[in-house]
Amino acid sequence: MAALRILALMAFTGVCSSQFPDCTYYGLLEHLNLTTSNTALQIMRPVKNWTTTSVVNLEMVLYGILGVDEKSQSVTSHIWVTMFWTNEFLTWNQADFCGINELSVPRAKLWIPEIVIQQDASDSGSLHQDPWVVLFPDGSTFTFARQRLTFTCRFNLYKFPFDVQRCNITFVSMGADVNSLVFRSAKDDLTLMITSKQYMITQGEWGLKNVEFVCDNFTNGQRYHSTLVYIVTLERKPFLYVINFIIPLVYLLFLDLASFSISVDSGEKFGFKVTVLLSISVLLLILKDILPSTEVDLPIIANLCVAVFTLVWLSVLESMLVSFLLNLDPCNKERKSCTRAKVYMKKETKVHKEADEENGQVKREQSFSPVGKLSDVDLLKLILDEVKAARQEAGISIQLVPSKSPSRQKLMIGISISS
Repeated sequence: MAALRILALMAFTGVCSSQFPDCTYYGLLEHLNLTTSNTALQIMRPVKNWTTTSVVNLEMVLYGILGVDEKSQSVTSHIWVTMFWTNEFLTWNQADFCGINELSVPRAKLWIPEIVIQQDASDSGSLHQDPWVVLFPDGSTFTFARQRLTFTCRFNLYKFPFDVQRCNITFVSMGADVNSLVFRSAKDDLTLMITSKQYMITQGEWGLKNVEFVCDNFTNGQRYHSTLVYIVTLERKPFLYVINFIIPLVYLLFLDLASFSISVDSGEKFGFKVTVLLSISVLLLILKDILPSTEVDLPIIANLCVAVFTLVWLSVLESMLVSFLLNLDPCNKERKSCTRAKVYMKKETKVHKEADEENGQVKREQSFSPVGKLSDVDLLKLILDEVKAARQEAGISIQLVPSKSPSRQKLMIGISISS
């Protein structure tokens, strides 16, 4: 009788123990066969039928635009990539394990999709992967990685600095073809754009305008590989270039145009134009350090600089030509002395009229100036005026008689006395 009671108690204990769930992570790990090393789970694609295509959902969030290098045609950014896929071997019933709905497993124990970025130009130390993989009861798996990504991008700088650039970030798996692994986006374009702008930390000179994705296939000549292309649209903030480059260039052009009002005789016009030309040369050197060396689609601002430089250069040549032509004029060589001589001659030939109190006649007198500086004809005229003034009193008539001798160019005075 006692033996029957013991057997019944043991049976009841076994039934009760089988009805109570295992509430430990260790029990779940044993259920998933993860307590020991399992090479099959590490190297094998997690599908029960090999014809089943593994779908990997990607989500890329752009956290910052750290820099854009126009010379090397590259963009440095900070991205956060999350991958989602399904592991058909790692499923469990939550009721059997006290409702455990999430399990973290070391990354090295499971198969992880191998993805690369085609435009990646970063060093190996810029990628930081999460050491853990999160599992869910239905076999869903996800992990994430963050990277300081430097990727190449072909820039179109024709509208610099008012340009908008479209750069591609292409995710591809080189080890699996399109029949084995397919990439999909975990979120739509609008959600990606909102998320990136929400978490954007640094932008600097560039602003994020749009983010969109395209699913496509890539071939290496033998097999087709699934690709997920994120198209990132960046817009430059041109305010700094307008203040530091465009406005000074326009000011220099107007200064050059205003220099036409400067007199050539002042001696400052040529030096001023050369100074403006050198200033534009400095702006061209600054532009050279920014833009890449290319002969295709020369930026509009570069064409503007070349045009302004050419105009200033032509104006310098114009100043040189005008100065050369003015120096050919003999009077211009001694312009100041000629001007003084003209003023002096006007003073010398000015006739002072005085009222004669006795005869009511007007006498013209010459100022007492050095006679040696007057020409022979002017001197003769002065003497004739004096003689005419005296003739009226003495009744003597005076005539100018030209000399008949060809060797002498003089005038002779004929005097006749009236009776």
